[in-house]
Amino acid sequence: MTSNTSAANGTALITGASSGIGAVYADRLARRGYDLVLVARDQQRLAALADKLATEAGVKVEVLQADLTVKADLLRIEQRLRSDASLSLLVNNAGNAVVGPLLTADIDKVEAMLQLNVVAPTRLAAAAAANFAARKTGTIVNIASVVAYAPGNVSGSYSATKAFALNFTQAMQEEFGPQGVRVQAVLPGATRTEIWERGGLSVDNLPASMVMEVGEMVDAALAGLDSGEAITIPALESLADWQAMETARKALGPNLSTSRSASRYRRAA
Repeated sequence: MTSNTSAANGTALITGASSGIGAVYADRLARRGYDLVLVARDQQRLAALADKLATEAGVKVEVLQADLTVKADLLRIEQRLRSDASLSLLVNNAGNAVVGPLLTADIDKVEAMLQLNVVAPTRLAAAAAANFAARKTGTIVNIASVVAYAPGNVSGSYSATKAFALNFTQAMQEEFGPQGVRVQAVLPGATRTEIWERGGLSVDNLPASMVMEVGEMVDAALAGLDSGEAITIPALESLADWQAMETARKALGPNLSTSRSASRYRRAA
């Protein structure tokens, strides 16, 4: 699983790397010359991917089996991110979805989703940011979703985790950008990965025109990163649409906190 030389780009640590988006990131980053640390629960799949990429791309590939909903496993990966000076890139990709109405959902599964989609990436990003800021270099990629803007789709609790990922990324950009750390949020639409089946749905029930193949999605995300985008929405054709929404959001800022309530509420009183 290793080569004899260190990669010029440093090492990328990818969570949820055994399949889907994480596995494709691993492939693409290896071919860009990154050494890899692959993190996921499925040791067998990780080992097979590591062997393949080490052979084909000639980079070092390390496998770390971990369940990020288990505190001891999470702390082990967090410590690696905080202390390893060879790391230059974190892809915060691991996640799952609980679909359907909240009233009929298994609330323990919702809690586990919050742990994986919110708590784990927050702790890992904080550890990586501390490491990168100390060296004034490094990149963090947080995988969110377009459902951050569509709370009625899939499930409110899942979309809320992705809204957190977007908001958290934007806050990190403000905090760590001046310290030399790049932070990108990627907001895929429907993408052909195993998360659908694990959530009890079939992606084939969606119109084919809505579903992007995972390779195309990751390639777009990396192209966005290369071009300096802070937020990448792979399916969005017009960047002006995003910019208009961001302009409107920022324009609200001065009016969101004032010493008096809005006049319409005072009239009602």
